[in-house]
Amino acid sequence: MNTDLTNFFVGAKEASRSISLLSDDQRNSILRKVADAIEDSISIILESNRQDLEKMDKANPLYDRLLLNEQRIHGIANDMRHVAQLPSPLGKKSKESTLPNGIHLHRISVPYGVIGVIYEARPNVTYDVFSLCFKSGNVSVLKGGKDAEQSNICAVNIIRSVLSQEGIDERCITLLPATHEATEAMLTAVGYVDVCIPRGSRRLIDFVRDHAKVPVIETGAGVVHIYFDKDGDLEKGQRIINNAKTRRISVCNALDCLVIHKDREKDLRQLLAPMDGKVEYHFDTFGKEWMSYDLSIKVVDSLDEAISFIQQHTSGHSESIITENREAALRFEKEIDAACIYWNLPTSFTDGGEFGLGAEIGISTQKMGPRGPMGLEEITTYKWIVEGDGQIRP
Repeated sequence: MNTDLTNFFVGAKEASRSISLLSDDQRNSILRKVADAIEDSISIILESNRQDLEKMDKANPLYDRLLLNEQRIHGIANDMRHVAQLPSPLGKKSKESTLPNGIHLHRISVPYGVIGVIYEARPNVTYDVFSLCFKSGNVSVLKGGKDAEQSNICAVNIIRSVLSQEGIDERCITLLPATHEATEAMLTAVGYVDVCIPRGSRRLIDFVRDHAKVPVIETGAGVVHIYFDKDGDLEKGQRIINNAKTRRISVCNALDCLVIHKDREKDLRQLLAPMDGKVEYHFDTFGKEWMSYDLSIKVVDSLDEAISFIQQHTSGHSESIITENREAALRFEKEIDAACIYWNLPTSFTDGGEFGLGAEIGISTQKMGPRGPMGLEEITTYKWIVEGDGQIRP
């Protein structure tokens, strides 16, 4: 590994020891001060973001993810203040007992240590990851994409400036160079990076999973369906489908495929009316995460076929059913295998903030460890504390 890159990881590991000594009140105070600094630096942040936006085609689905404006920056700052208000996830007892031999043991939540995050054109991720990691006693090592390089550098400079002013080790957050070499270094930083979380396209996630030597939590890629049942309410369906598809087309919880019962095919035009002129429809492309104003449509003969079709094409992210039939909804909830299942709601609610978790570090689509939106509790692990008075094992 490049010596300069190694130094980044060594520094992060050293910082993980000092951050563990901070009290929750100290962490919260720092987060509030960073939030204030973000809003004080809006013009600088927008200029850095403008430099990145100039290099990207507006037709690129990632453009909206890359874009920052005053409203989004205020939202980032408020999310950080919200994280500061949340209860600490550390030191919680999840199990406790006293054995017959008098040994007392309990299990408490602790930080992972160093969390590495690899992500693409999402400058808000820089702020979100820092706030969640810092609050939970973790150090964050970030590897952003070239597309958001100036925005990410600006964000880390703002955060580090506050840390320095408060006498906190700046290495609590580290931004790696936007190079392929840095990605490979992150994935092989055994002994330094405790877990790596990729956020981005299926291609990125697959690359990380296939090449990592450090533990990985898979997140992000969404192939999202909504099933409009034969007993679905048309007015609800219009609102739900339109919101899920058009609210933000580039996010991972956006609708990719509408599945509709054949008995309601006659209502399809009316169901899609709110999206007229914006969305292009496809009747022969399935299992695709569009990230654009495109939508696949599949007509099925029954609930059984709908469940089978979705199970064949889902990425395990978010799936929804629109129906007034409680029995059908409960079957859908039970049989569909995904992190988040909805009944008469758009999949756009799959978000850490909407779930009351504050900001999120990602949405896990795997089954080992965290699943769904990952907030503070999901980026902690635990250790056993075992106390005695000289007992020995026979």
